[in-house]
Amino acid sequence: MFGQLVDLVKPEEVLHHVQDAVAEGRKSLVANHNLHSLYLIQKHPEMLPFYEKAEMIEVDSTPMIWFSRALGLHSRGFHRCTYLDWRDHFWSVADRKNWRVMSVGGEPGVGDEAARRLGERYPGADIRVRHGFFDARKGSADNAEIVAEIQAFQPHILFVGMGMPRQELWTLAVFDDLPDCVIFSVGAAFDYEAGTQRPAPRWMGRAGVEWAYRLVQDPRRLFRRYCVEPWTLVPLAVSDLRAARRRMVGKQPKRTEDFGAPPAKNFPRGT
Repeated sequence: MFGQLVDLVKPEEVLHHVQDAVAEGRKSLVANHNLHSLYLIQKHPEMLPFYEKAEMIEVDSTPMIWFSRALGLHSRGFHRCTYLDWRDHFWSVADRKNWRVMSVGGEPGVGDEAARRLGERYPGADIRVRHGFFDARKGSADNAEIVAEIQAFQPHILFVGMGMPRQELWTLAVFDDLPDCVIFSVGAAFDYEAGTQRPAPRWMGRAGVEWAYRLVQDPRRLFRRYCVEPWTLVPLAVSDLRAARRRMVGKQPKRTEDFGAPPAKNFPRGT
């Protein structure tokens, strides 16, 4: 959709993928697309290799699910999939399997509070955090220090929550230096866990109005994202709809009269 590949997966399928990758000791990047990321790719084409490296790309947008139906795809509401949709399942698995989980991102102190709260609920998970206020340029001293800490910790899961496009570009820059683990770009995930941001009720996400909840909470920062950026995707949407229409027309069975009536056949009696 909109020129980008996505995976229509349910939250439990994401967790199956994660558990398989951890069991195999395989490095796996899990990305997500929403209307904001589709807009940013037009401004920052250097993000594209990040999505090309991803083994799974979740759809983090109910309007995108609605649009996929208009394209003739067999999508459902449960294909809208993001951290808030699978967080409880994830942490229960991390607790049971004693996973090492590291988060890079957020303001100083936020990750520590999130780790404290999560640690009380899921003591089996080993959680480490680093805030996202550092010089993220490849080759900087800050960057080298954080990458060295990740390598020493050897996480099973690495959450990168520094907002788009910074989290994607940083992950792409250090990807080859990261240990084998499952890497997620998660935005404000640990802000929710720390209680510094309130997530919308999940029914609002399923109904496609979570954006309105967030806009009311932070109108100055999010007005452009939710009220201006989506309109830049209209040309891509029109192109997708035209391509889908051509596919549907091509699949329609041709009428008999287009070729003339079929010749009559004399079958033996009783057949």
